[in-house]
Formats: sequence, C-alpha cells, structure tokens
Amino acid sequence: MKTLSNLKKFTISTSKFSTNVLLKRKQFIVDVFHPNVSSISKSELQHKIAEMYKIEDPSLIFLFGFKTFFGGNISKGFALVYTDLKSAREVEPRYKLIRNKLLESKKISGKQRKELKNRMKKKRGHEKLKK
Repeated sequence: MKTLSNLKKFTISTSKFSTNVLLKRKQFIVDVFHPNVSSISKSELQHKIAEMYKIEDPSLIFLFGFKTFFGGNISKGFALVYTDLKSAREVEPRYKLIRNKLLESKKISGKQRKELKNRMKKKRGHEKLKK
C-alpha cells in the first residue's frame, strides 16, 4: 500500500555547475528523480537545494524551466542561487521576485490598469513619467 511518506521521496542531482562572479550567483541544471509522484513543487525543491548547498535563505534560490519527461519519474530544470538579496533584486525580473515572495505585487483591478494604460497613451514625453 502506498503511503504519503513513500510518495514524497525524491532525489536531486545537479549538472553543469558554474559560478557567475559578475552576477554573484551559482547556476546549474537540476535533475529530479521522483518515482510514484507526478511532479515536485518548487518550494520543496528550494528547501532541498538549500539543505544540499547550506543556504540559510531558500528565497535566494530561483527555479524555472522544469520539464517532466514522458512517463514521469524524471524532471529537469534550471536553478540560480544568489549570494545575497541585493544582487538578486538587481538581476532578476520583477515577476520572479514576486514569485519568490521577495516583493509584494500591486493589487490593482484589471479595469484600473486599462484606464491607466489609456491615460498614458494620451500623454507625451516628460508627462508620462509623472503618472
């Protein structure tokens, strides 16, 4: 009989590990072997990678591009591990920072966004910067 503890077991291996000194990060390909499970959540992978590389803050690990191979059991993706929060905020795009809960997203309704967009179309030059 399958239990929940047996289902959540997975192993991680990394390949093509490189250190990017200019961007203050480590980057590598992550191979996840997860038998009996369709896929593993990125938060679980973040915590496991943080344990592997002794990183105290898992939010500095950015995971993306995961593909599960046909037949399951194996997923492959890419990971970026930043040395500090400042370098992550300088390099990563805003949507990835929001995804990792390093920034709060603005809660604006769709209608307000569209109205703002159309008002900005009517303005020219320096006025656009003022909002």
